[in-house]
Amino acid sequence: MAVLISSRALRVHCLSYTARAFSTTTSSKVDFTHAVIGGGVVGLAIARQLAGRDGTSTVLVERNRAVGMETSSRNSEVIHAGLYYGEDSLKTKLCIQGRQMMYALCKEHSIPHANTKKWIVAQSDQEWEDCLRLHEHAQRIGVPTRPISLEAGKLQEPDVRADKGILESESTGIVDGHALMEFLKGDFEDRGGDLALNSTVTSIESARQGKEGYEIFTRDRNTSETTSFTTSTLINSAGLGCFDISNMLLPPERHVQGHWCKGSYFSYSLSKPRTKTLIYPAPTPGQGGLGTHLTLDLAGQIRFGPDVEWVDSPDDLAPNDSQIEAAFGEIKRYLPGVRREALAPDYSGIRPKLARSDATASGKNFKDFVIRKEDGYDGFVNLLAIESPGLTSNLAIALKVEDLLYT
Repeated sequence: MAVLISSRALRVHCLSYTARAFSTTTSSKVDFTHAVIGGGVVGLAIARQLAGRDGTSTVLVERNRAVGMETSSRNSEVIHAGLYYGEDSLKTKLCIQGRQMMYALCKEHSIPHANTKKWIVAQSDQEWEDCLRLHEHAQRIGVPTRPISLEAGKLQEPDVRADKGILESESTGIVDGHALMEFLKGDFEDRGGDLALNSTVTSIESARQGKEGYEIFTRDRNTSETTSFTTSTLINSAGLGCFDISNMLLPPERHVQGHWCKGSYFSYSLSKPRTKTLIYPAPTPGQGGLGTHLTLDLAGQIRFGPDVEWVDSPDDLAPNDSQIEAAFGEIKRYLPGVRREALAPDYSGIRPKLARSDATASGKNFKDFVIRKEDGYDGFVNLLAIESPGLTSNLAIALKVEDLLYT
């Protein structure tokens, strides 16, 4: 029997496995209006948004014992401005909208956060030219940035090195990701949503290509018992499992191969050097990340990461000690006082990618978010490779999914 946790009891017929066929009458005979697979921050936001619709029912299916245990809890917890991506990309549009919504939500509900700002620092003429192009791009898309003089920079952050220039992102910040997810989970349940934990999706069947809904089969990770339920609409927000879920339903010629970009983070045990601002190196075109940058937690403790390491499995989460020397070299370029002996591997996260050469920032190999209705599958919204800036964009992504389903 699948573990189901909710503010109200689930219908009994959702709790026991049956090999029934779909009803051939109406979609009102299904168990739920919406089923969201994946309880990370994006899945939580989508489920919360859909649960707020009158006259509907929503279930959120998560394979782990709690929500947000994968990519959503293994990242920098940065509220991104939306600087790096193509002008017409979903990443730009949803990051900008999501950042505005995030700050408003955190303020309204006292979710811990801070508008720390961010510096992008240049050590060469070429890097400064890249920063100025980024500044011009930011002005076109309405993201506030400004160059800071080297003299002013040295006064504000004396431990930071920027030989050629500093570009400040004024709207960048940080958020307590766990507190955010706890709020989204609680609000989802307050709106009548049902949460199924420890529930691994094993297969999905569609009735007349979704016209009469979907049947989702799950296995309880504790007991290995199976269950199934039906839903009118299906949203794949499974994060690291998104490719598997998509491939369960779509025909082989539409299958997608996932790729895994591992990023390790490093703690720092000394009190100096210190900053009050997030520090990022100038972006490298075509790189799988934004460089090994300095971020802060809400207590002011610095950490570094993520680096970039392509791995073969989304379960390869052990921090890689062999990466620390390369990370130290990157960090020392903008924080020359950093001490190697104070750096230690802390944790790692995996970013799902559509290609092994997938660039995080705009460039030759840039891959945008995939958020789409799948042709020939009514009511199925597929989210693939939702990585950075997914945390920032989560509320805006939820609105987009609702729009795809209902307009």
